[in-house]
Amino acid sequence: MKLSVLVPVYNERDLVAEAMKQALAVDYPCDTEFVVIDDGSHDGTDEILAGIDDPRVRVIAHTANRGKGAAIATAAAEATGGYMIILDADLEYDPQDIPRLLAPVLDGRADVVYGVRGFGGHSAYSFWYVMGNKAVTTTANVLFNCYLSDLETCFKLMPLDVYRSLGVGARGFGMEAEVTGKLLARGIRPFEVPISYRARTREEGKKITWRDGIEALWILFRERMRRRR
Repeated sequence: MKLSVLVPVYNERDLVAEAMKQALAVDYPCDTEFVVIDDGSHDGTDEILAGIDDPRVRVIAHTANRGKGAAIATAAAEATGGYMIILDADLEYDPQDIPRLLAPVLDGRADVVYGVRGFGGHSAYSFWYVMGNKAVTTTANVLFNCYLSDLETCFKLMPLDVYRSLGVGARGFGMEAEVTGKLLARGIRPFEVPISYRARTREEGKKITWRDGIEALWILFRERMRRRR
């Protein structure tokens, strides 16, 4: 088994070096490659990425910012692993948790695995951020008659060919809802494992906004209607 870690990066000059250092230091239970997409950064992130000296890492640059969904689309097209997982380069997620997501795949219990965040006082960006996540997740559960815990999690592990077959069109953060909606429409219920999480603040560079939550809801309703047709 080979795992492709897809890393979208946009203007993360202060964090990307440490994020990649932590990701590369993990003791993975399988062969691993890192496909890093510099999504049009203009703050010096490209220079930091160019200094990474590890044969497992490939860096691909977008000439302009296209959004997280577009960055993942590029990375998925270039990846060579049998499985993939997304890792944001912002230190909110701990790459040490990735082997925990791999475990149910390696022992044959699952093909698609989501890392579930436990929001608490030390890990939640704000009350409304958590409530927005819960609202989007609850909407998916109602529309598709399932019981997911965290639709918006970055840690989504699945076969690379499954991701490619979804035909994700959302260019921004809406890709999280589109991926999940299309999986659920196919009757694929992600296996869930708990992960650690520390949300950063807006001042620290957090980019997702309430508009992305509205887009996620619209995408879920759209995917549900497509399933009905």
